[in-house]
Amino acid sequence: MRRFLGLLLILPLAAAPPNFVFIVADDLGYGDLGVHGCRDIPTPHIDSIAETGVRFSNGYSNHPFCSPMRAGFLTGRYQHRFGYETNVPYDMENPHLGLPDDVVTIPQRLKEAGYTTAAIGKWHLGAHPSKHPNRRGFDFFFGFLGGGHDYFTSDLSQNQHEGYKAPLMRNGQPLGVEGYLTDQLSDEAVAWIQGNGNKPFFLYLAYNAPHTPMQAPEAKLERFASIRDRKRRTYAGMVSAMDDGIGKVLAALDAAGIRDNTVVAFVSDNGGPEPHNASDNGPLRGVKGTVFEGGVRVPYLVSWPGRLPRGSVFDQPVITMDLTVTALHLAGAPLEGPLDGVDLMPWFTPGADPDGPPHAALFWRMRHRDRNDFAIRRGPLKFLRQGDVTATFDLSSDLGETKPIESGGQGLLAEWTQWNESNKAPAFPGFAPYHQKRGEFYDSLAK
Repeated sequence: MRRFLGLLLILPLAAAPPNFVFIVADDLGYGDLGVHGCRDIPTPHIDSIAETGVRFSNGYSNHPFCSPMRAGFLTGRYQHRFGYETNVPYDMENPHLGLPDDVVTIPQRLKEAGYTTAAIGKWHLGAHPSKHPNRRGFDFFFGFLGGGHDYFTSDLSQNQHEGYKAPLMRNGQPLGVEGYLTDQLSDEAVAWIQGNGNKPFFLYLAYNAPHTPMQAPEAKLERFASIRDRKRRTYAGMVSAMDDGIGKVLAALDAAGIRDNTVVAFVSDNGGPEPHNASDNGPLRGVKGTVFEGGVRVPYLVSWPGRLPRGSVFDQPVITMDLTVTALHLAGAPLEGPLDGVDLMPWFTPGADPDGPPHAALFWRMRHRDRNDFAIRRGPLKFLRQGDVTATFDLSSDLGETKPIESGGQGLLAEWTQWNESNKAPAFPGFAPYHQKRGEFYDSLAK
């Protein structure tokens, strides 16, 4: 494997605009891929994205949990700029919950450049009709609107609460789960690619695997019978089903003759919650919902055969919204308005010679459940406040964030404070306090 820090020589730019397949896993542990050293869960198809492209060893999510990450990823902006900082409650009647209507999305910009767009899988950016993917830039949507879903059933007779048994939707038309949900999402992605024709496209494939509920097909449980822990065995089956599905998607690109001109990216929305779903963040401290590395450092793999160097590692820090902003640049899409993500291609283009890393610094802010945690990374140094811990770490020598250092913290705090001045307060409450208040309101009417 070839490791590099700066400029790479690659083939000249192709004339045809590339396609994009951006795949997001849900709650995947950093250490749960073969390319990251996992031994009990084979992930050959996900690993192949790194083998045919670049593994970003310092790849980060823009938030430590689900919904805000997606808001930043699909807009190319820090989600704090428009007050999106908590998991949006599932309420199909409330138009104020979800991605603000005046915030422009990446698929909306790509459509202006002539792209056809599809979202398949988890949405989690608002359940009101005004927030539907079809209203936010996607020509095609198949999936569910909430933050998770049962993998085997939909049940309209139950109180949907957070939508875990709500109907799936295909462009607004409800339907049930057929078979196993992860397989169904993969098959929908393959069918959409096959039916797209020759138009350039952007496919956002957002699996809910391996997010709870912990459910795997019986064949997968049998495959991993050697894993004695029941939860880990189920988790392995869920990850394996996702990997198989990604293999089908890659095969569909090959069969269509478009793999060489398709940018395929794979990330997780955040770190694994470890005990909750038996994920493993490897050497990283912390879990989903923290600004430690285990909450925000994620698998980050990008392949573009013939354009990106095979089997390479890029060591400078990048963040998930860089992928979508890079897509805008490659597609020639409109760039008007604020963007916080960075076009990564200058670091892979002959003669570009970019000055410095993609980002001078990366930032996180997490106001959640009466907590006010935050972090900043500049170079190898990271300053954070997580619960009772306020400390500076040198990640170049302390990836596990176990040995605080005394220098650098005040300057990093000042830089984070300046960044935070242009952010907004959270625009809506999280799902737990929202449903509590909603219940109290209806109880008062009943009285």
